[in-house]
Amino acid sequence: MTRVNPYNTDLDKNPANYAPLSPLSFLERAAYVYPRRIATIQGDRKITWAETYTRCRSLASALAKRGMGAGDTVAVMLPNIPEMFEAHFGVPMAGAVLNTLNFRMDAEAIAFMLKHGEAKVLITDREFSATIAKALAMLDKKLLVIDVDDPEFKGGGLLGEMDYEAFLKTGDADFAWSLPEDEWDAISLNYTSGTTGNPKGVVYHHRGAYLNAVSNIIDWDMPRHSVYLWTLPMFHCNGWCFPWTMAANAGTNVCLRHLDAKLILAAIRQHKVTHYCGAPIVHSMLINAPAELKAGINHSVSGLVAAASPPAAMIEGMERLGFNITHVYGLTETYGPASVCSKHPEWEQLNISERVERNGRQGVRYTMQEGMTVMNPETMQPVPWDGLTMGEIMFRGNITMKGYLKNPKASSEAFKEGWFHSGDLAVMQPDGYVKIKDRSKDIIISGGENISSLEVEDMLYRHPAVMAAAVVAQPDPKWGETPCAFVELKEGANVTEKEIIEHCRSNMARFKVPKRVIFGVLPKTSTGKIQKFVLRERAKSASAIE
Repeated sequence: MTRVNPYNTDLDKNPANYAPLSPLSFLERAAYVYPRRIATIQGDRKITWAETYTRCRSLASALAKRGMGAGDTVAVMLPNIPEMFEAHFGVPMAGAVLNTLNFRMDAEAIAFMLKHGEAKVLITDREFSATIAKALAMLDKKLLVIDVDDPEFKGGGLLGEMDYEAFLKTGDADFAWSLPEDEWDAISLNYTSGTTGNPKGVVYHHRGAYLNAVSNIIDWDMPRHSVYLWTLPMFHCNGWCFPWTMAANAGTNVCLRHLDAKLILAAIRQHKVTHYCGAPIVHSMLINAPAELKAGINHSVSGLVAAASPPAAMIEGMERLGFNITHVYGLTETYGPASVCSKHPEWEQLNISERVERNGRQGVRYTMQEGMTVMNPETMQPVPWDGLTMGEIMFRGNITMKGYLKNPKASSEAFKEGWFHSGDLAVMQPDGYVKIKDRSKDIIISGGENISSLEVEDMLYRHPAVMAAAVVAQPDPKWGETPCAFVELKEGANVTEKEIIEHCRSNMARFKVPKRVIFGVLPKTSTGKIQKFVLRERAKSASAIE
């Protein structure tokens, strides 16, 4: 006789005991509990949480009146301004899916994303009108285009049917929005960088956005009403879910249209910014800023840094500056950060170089992520915790994407054997913390020996003249491949190729030392990541010339 589980009998979900998880609920609560607190700041403009909620409801209503609903895509091409923050709520409140476009992409890439994502509405800023005009001309159907006419930017043109403020007025400030029917419903669409072939459309769901937003607070120890500076683009993994985090936190968003050390430090000082995020290059800008720009910042500032492995010199530099830096790691496919180098109190007793070593690791899974490990991708067996055996970082859990839009083959490959395959090579250290060694495609194989480009880069960053560095493989007739270093120097620095090579030779095995050093400004993405695919081509060309 089959036993009936009494805990599953007559105890069904109903509106009184179940609601789909969605970060939209954070905005409603922030406006209800803290209506007069400032939600967003841009220059002299300040908007309260009550006003933000009203504007988001108006946006949702205006979109709904234009037929936007479940399954429809609304694209936005905006910098870090209040309207971009509002889109993260107003668009999904209408039931639609938000597609934040990378404003560093060219017109062809933007046109591909608009076509592939089947966008029906585009909200865009005058600053990007030239690119958007070209992209729109490549489409075979007409979109509803809404312009954000931000007075902080002079130039560009208006392309749309009306401007954003006029569009809000067509909506109802008391719009009766609702949570999604299913928390698995899509909330946003984010395209990967597409360095090889067309970019892939990564789909996030309401549940994952909700959980990662909360995990950001927990894993960063963010106090209520934090003041967050937008140095990270909101288009990048939806700003690592921080628009939704800041609504849950009922904090203040300080918006910056453009990245500049002077502007960043001035905003930190003026608004008493407590938190900000960025790639290593953003933190390096602050480390190397003139002393007078840093004067007057006497309060505690916390920063998140994310990259495959931030240079130890950068972490050390931020610590000496007095900023508390935490290392996180993730990918577009994991809603941004999905792991954190959780700090232990006893680490504070270590000397600075030992602390830097501990804090430079990719760490452990986020609180709201179910699993993170390092496995042999062929056998799918975990690697030993010996700090030596390399494998691939893998994730699984609620803050892993739904999949790639219209690409079941890529989704299936990414989720092979029940884990998301990151493509990053790492070791598991004896304390269970993950340490990246390299991207699988960035390992340099020289004479049969594996060379981690990250290890060589870390050594380059330790040279006092180096602002940024990247190492890629260059063809070599004898060894197959050898390291080629691209170095961006600090302002006013003067150093030769020979000096850089000698610096490396004095501190690491000779076969790992770059055989060539090329000086110049490094190509970077809008999020500050160095574009190694560009450098690989340059290294091949330089090698062919010899």
